[in-house]
Amino acid sequence: MIKIIYTLTALFAIISFTKAQESVYPTQESKGLLFITNGTVHVGNGTVIENATIKIIDGKIVEVGTNISIPTNDVQVFNAKGKQVYPGLILSSSDVGLKEISNGVRASNDYQEIGEYNSDVRSITAYNSDSRVINVLRSNGILLASVNPEGGIITGSSSVVQFDAWNWEDAVYKMDAGIHLNMPTFVVRFGRRGGFGAAVTTTTDPTKIALDKVEEIKKFFREAKAYNQENSHTNTNLKLEATKGLFEKKQKLYIHADQVKQMLVAIDFVKEFNFNVVIVGGSESFQIADILKSANIAVILSEEHALPATEDDDIDQPYKTPAVLQKAGVLFALNDNSDNTRYRNVSYNAGTAATYGLTKEEALSAITLNAAKILGVDDKTGSIEVGKDANIIISAGDILDMKSSSVEQAFIQGRKIRLENKQTQLYERYKYKYGIK
Repeated sequence: MIKIIYTLTALFAIISFTKAQESVYPTQESKGLLFITNGTVHVGNGTVIENATIKIIDGKIVEVGTNISIPTNDVQVFNAKGKQVYPGLILSSSDVGLKEISNGVRASNDYQEIGEYNSDVRSITAYNSDSRVINVLRSNGILLASVNPEGGIITGSSSVVQFDAWNWEDAVYKMDAGIHLNMPTFVVRFGRRGGFGAAVTTTTDPTKIALDKVEEIKKFFREAKAYNQENSHTNTNLKLEATKGLFEKKQKLYIHADQVKQMLVAIDFVKEFNFNVVIVGGSESFQIADILKSANIAVILSEEHALPATEDDDIDQPYKTPAVLQKAGVLFALNDNSDNTRYRNVSYNAGTAATYGLTKEEALSAITLNAAKILGVDDKTGSIEVGKDANIIISAGDILDMKSSSVEQAFIQGRKIRLENKQTQLYERYKYKYGIK
């Protein structure tokens, strides 16, 4: 009898899990004609087209505008009258699919490697396309992300993925797009929320320690440069081999840095190694915006809803920094790296930036086209333009506004994806329980 009860309990658990998952499996490849009509189309490059139609064939955008004829036979038509139509949002730096429950279930996390120089580590092979976090992000309009490894000084290579896939092979949008480096800190502060506070008194000079570490990093890249210039090798060095794309300009070097001194060292990297460098973090980037522009360095602002970096900054400085970079002509993207929200608030970060100096279309570009440019996928996504993949979201209200934003439909490469997730399932469950209609 006990065995029967255990068996029935296990069967019930399997059925429940299956039902929870059955509505979020990947959709089939988009084939044929598809139209999105009558919506207000925010292209992503600053252009807004009222009462517009988007024509899509086999997942590619072939026409955008007004007065586009629609055949009457065998086509899909989605009427977006009264709705706002946007490019799919992009997380430009994340550990989505690598970290499921932070500081929780160790077996669900695979985001960092031991050792300091892990240039040969590839995040894409650890990417979990079945992560529950992905479904929540999709329902907030986030359709793509850069998946980055962590751990050490050089953490490994990141790849860009789209959020409707059976496995990492299906998900990959751009393989091994960049290598990530954690710049040593030049200032040690108490770990107060927001990162500011009095400097820690130590018997050693943190600047000297940081400069010594920087010289060690440069030595690694000098060895890598010499190694990759050789026509043949007696022994293969995987760590040096993995940097080849940086020297060939096929990859970007993403330097995680917030302090001005760290970013100035990043500029020095550009001068010595001629790398394509992107700053990730950049909380103090407003202080050297003109220098970053002259060095042609892009910035990914990691977290806007935060306290200022130092106690001398304005309390609202994180909100104002995007406008400073925009005015200086720096290519930048907005991101959300908060473990508390699991990155779903990237559109609201952009909305805050729109309140503090950016226009709404500039803020939208910072989470769509700008992000695509920085990640090197702007030829395929980031805007609603002819020739690009149909990565599109339809919202009942302003996607940048927490109150009115409501994503009703989403398309990845022309496939209409499902927006159910664990939270919407619980919502429906308890509506049913209490008889709420």
